[in-house]
Amino acid sequence: MATEEPRSGARAVDRAIGVLSCFEGDPELSVSELAHLADLPVSTVHRLAQALVRGRLLEQDPATDRYRIGHGLASLARPALGRLGLDSAAPHLYALAAGIGITVSVSMAEDRDAVTVFQARPPVYFCPNQLPRDRRPLRDSAAGHALLAFSPFDTIAEEHAARRDTRPARTAGLHTDLDRVRRSGFATELMPTDDPIRAVAVPIVGPDKRVRGALAVQARSARLNAELIRNIVPAMRITAGRIAPLFQTVGGATDSAELESR
Repeated sequence: MATEEPRSGARAVDRAIGVLSCFEGDPELSVSELAHLADLPVSTVHRLAQALVRGRLLEQDPATDRYRIGHGLASLARPALGRLGLDSAAPHLYALAAGIGITVSVSMAEDRDAVTVFQARPPVYFCPNQLPRDRRPLRDSAAGHALLAFSPFDTIAEEHAARRDTRPARTAGLHTDLDRVRRSGFATELMPTDDPIRAVAVPIVGPDKRVRGALAVQARSARLNAELIRNIVPAMRITAGRIAPLFQTVGGATDSAELESR
């Protein structure tokens, strides 16, 4: 049976969602940049962007005509943040970001990925290298390792990963990495790019001893060196301890029964 073509209204909604998705990482984009990212005609993107501005989901800088995320989108997201406990945690996260001069992010486990659910930027020293990707595999990211290493279901998660990857060396490497994270109390990751980026993550452990998420930072490795890591990890741990009781829910992958059923 042929797939039913979306009606014009549904197609417009899909395109508007595509335009909004271009703003992951909170950039400011021109209409031509938006058209390129969304793979849509400039005229279509202009019409959609103006409708989103009227709905307060986007804002347009009057000086540059560039678009950015609007306050209306934050208002819509506030109930979800409240359910996660992130509305109460936000002041602590912004204070940490200001204190260490690096964007602070919170990730939760979902479908064997570490998903970024909140970012707090510092008032100074910000650069795009500090913004994590929206979703990273648990086994391949600093936030993911912090989630796995300090979770009671870590062996289950590792067994799932091992069944997906039959290379013994990689599975053994994951065990070694997680052991190292448990000993040190934090996870690190070096992302090899032209200008390498390093990430550091600590677990957010609730009063019930369950891991609620991971608190992470990332920056150019030339800046986020061993000395800076030693200086900021204690503050990260203190903040993680302060916000842990505020979290109301945990990510889907942190439920061992659910993992076993998959």
